[in-house]
Amino acid sequence: MDKIQLTELQRKSRRNRNIALGVTLALLVVIFYAITIIKMVPAAGN
Repeated sequence: MDKIQLTELQRKSRRNRNIALGVTLALLVVIFYAITIIKMVPAAGN
């Protein structure tokens, strides 16, 4: 089976896009975690 050969520019573009997606996913996880903690703190005071 023939493999598709990517140019250096295409490889760099794919890598940068993957890094951006990873950072975005990590930020979403942190935001959801923070929101969960913030919602739990007032409930613990009752």
